[in-house]
Formats: sequence, structure tokens, C-alpha cells
Amino acid sequence: MHPFLVLAALIKINVQQELAYRTDTLVNMLVSLMWLGWELTGLAIIFSNATSLAGWTFGDLLALSGMWRLLNTFMQAVVYPNTEKFNRGIREGTLDYTLLQPANSQFLVSFSRIAIWNLWNVGLALATIAAGLLISESRPSPLNAAAFLALTASGGLVIYSLWIVLIALTFWFTKFDNNVTLLSALADTGRFPATVYPIWLRVIVTFVIPIAVATTVPLQALRGDLPWWQIALALAVGLVASFLSSQLWKAGVRRYSGASA
Repeated sequence: MHPFLVLAALIKINVQQELAYRTDTLVNMLVSLMWLGWELTGLAIIFSNATSLAGWTFGDLLALSGMWRLLNTFMQAVVYPNTEKFNRGIREGTLDYTLLQPANSQFLVSFSRIAIWNLWNVGLALATIAAGLLISESRPSPLNAAAFLALTASGGLVIYSLWIVLIALTFWFTKFDNNVTLLSALADTGRFPATVYPIWLRVIVTFVIPIAVATTVPLQALRGDLPWWQIALALAVGLVASFLSSQLWKAGVRRYSGASA
């Protein structure tokens, strides 16, 4: 089956589920708005005593906060619900039915559950990024803007690939159902530029659990802080990560013998 047709069908199902619980959706939207206010309050407190943080102004960090919200939205909308479903499927054997479907199993496991209400958070994130650029009076060139969009997509691909690796390990370690705990814990580091952290943590969030690739790096490109070879390297990392994670997933599926084994 064509991936776009499958995705359209999954989105339709998830929209119907959201409409069945309209009050929950409204509450979630209000809570996310409250958290945005809390984040802005934290930034205001920081910059009431400083004019910049590791060379980043208030506007820069506001835009970075929007990038972090995009990452967190992906975690809430896709990673958490599908990880929970995947882990339950491993334990209860319902994953067997997914693997038998006439569609790519990695795709089905990744997007069978989508918290559609998080489109609200995407809007808030984009508005926050735009506000940060206006406040910082940033006027990125068309080339920098293109690099920003490409690196945002590449960074998202890296985070997605890392997630696939973590859940695929469950095929070898069945009890590994806390597989995204580390990813969740380190996601909060994306609130601030990687340069503010000590070197050991900077290495972790850039190379081991590359949160910075999805938050700091795209904005650095937008600001014109990255040479062309670093941009090319970051884009290549996204493609390589996607390929390796898909290979690990396929190896895990081949190893999986079903709940009855």
C-alpha cells in the first residue's frame, strides 16, 4: 500500500478518536498554552538580569524555545503514544497483527497513533519562532532560511531515527519497555543552546542523544553561524541515521518470532 494512503487513513482514524473526546482535547490545548506562558516567564526572569546567554539574545532564545516546542510536539504526538502501543504489543502479542499487514511495519508502528490535537502546539511553536526572529530583528538571507528548513527536517529525521533504534532494541531485550526514558529526559536540554552546557553534556546532546541537532543547529544556520560544510554534514547525518535505523528495524523484525514463541 502507498505510504500516503496509509497515513491519510491513520490520520482520519485519529481525528475521529479526538472528536470523540472533545473536552480532553480542549483541556490539553489550554494546558499547552499555560506551559508556553510558563516558558516565557522563565526567559523573562533570565533576561531581567542579563542581556545575552552564551551569545544568544532574548529573541534568539525565544526562537529556540519554539524549536524545542516543535521537538516536544513530535514527542507528545507520535513518540509517546506509539511507544506505549508498541511496548504493549510486544507484551500482549498484538504486534503480530501489525507485522502481518500489507504495509511497511516501521511506518505502521511509527504513525498508527497520532495525537492530532498537537497541531495546536505546532502553531504555537511556529508563532514563537516568528516572534523570536522579530524581536531579535533577524533578517536571514534566503539561503540561510533554506538551510534552516533543511536542517529542521534533518534534525527531526535524526530524532525519529534514534527513537526507532530505541524501540527496535525491544526485539532483543523484551523487558526494555523504558526505551525512550533517556530520550525524554534529555529532550529538555533543547530549551537552551548547546553552548551553555559543560563539555561532557554538550557532547551527549550533540553526538550521543543529538537533541541539539533538532533545535540549536537549525537556528545556528538561520543566524548564519554555520559554514557550508557543517550544514552538509548535518544533512548527511540525517540521511545516514534514517538508513541505519531502518536496517536495525528490519533486523529486529526478522528476529521477532511472535508472542507464541
